[in-house]
Amino acid sequence: MVTIKDFRKELNQAVIGREKEFDLMLIALLQQGHVLLESVPGSGKTMMAKSFANAFKGDFKRVQFTPDVLPSDVTGIRYFNPQSQEFILKAGPVSTNILLADEINRATPRTQSSLLESMEERQVTIDGETLSLPTPFMVIATQNPIESQQGTFPLPAAQLDRFLFKLTIDYPSFEEEHAILRQYGKNPGQIMTAAVIDAGTVGTWAAEASEVTVHEDIEKYILKIVRATREHPFLELGLSSRAALAILQASRTKAYIDGRDYVTPDDVKSILPPAALHRMELSTEGVLTKTIEEVLDEITNSITAPLEATV
Repeated sequence: MVTIKDFRKELNQAVIGREKEFDLMLIALLQQGHVLLESVPGSGKTMMAKSFANAFKGDFKRVQFTPDVLPSDVTGIRYFNPQSQEFILKAGPVSTNILLADEINRATPRTQSSLLESMEERQVTIDGETLSLPTPFMVIATQNPIESQQGTFPLPAAQLDRFLFKLTIDYPSFEEEHAILRQYGKNPGQIMTAAVIDAGTVGTWAAEASEVTVHEDIEKYILKIVRATREHPFLELGLSSRAALAILQASRTKAYIDGRDYVTPDDVKSILPPAALHRMELSTEGVLTKTIEEVLDEITNSITAPLEATV
């Protein structure tokens, strides 16, 4: 029987130095959440997404977003077949288990919004007909930093809120980059992962993760942090109820993949930055005073974490 350790091993031997990011992507898969990867070009975002998808025995599709990609190129179309004299429904690449939305911020807002229904409701509507998406369904989107790119369209807050995590990919350490050169120097860009888990395994793990105990004090701790973001003077936009649920569910799954049947405050703290930062927005005064990371740290440090409870 395949274990989480086996899945981690397969990914970490293929992509060097991304253990934490792959754990968060696994948490997202079990929660049927979505992940936004952001970094400068050439840092391995697309390779990470493809390696992760290759380790899953399911359907994987990729859309390379550009300004001329239309919503129907993502969701699908209904077209007229002259031979049968009928309109035929053709589902788009969104009808898959894992969708790689590459360089999503190069698409126009109209095309970006074509993913909103799929990401939230796990269904797609094409010319009035609604189709359910496969289970599990997960979007892995990549984008380059907006401030350094021409011809990009920032994702609106409503769409950012639908991503469970936003992961900022830093440059690797010297040792990690040396290992990358040795491993991929002859075959750059080669994907070296093998499929090790299937939809049944994901469903089993997700069901087991849902049974992880969350003490009432942990729930209140999450709510105190969420509500503090709405009242902070340097924040224009705080965390939503969807964000509170995301933090709770992700913390539960974090405990599960670490081999525990209960959630600790440290689980919440480790999940908080990737689950919260992209959902928050600084006020005009805040932009001149602090970074969004500093504000979140200030809020977290101001709230006393509960003692660990297992029942």
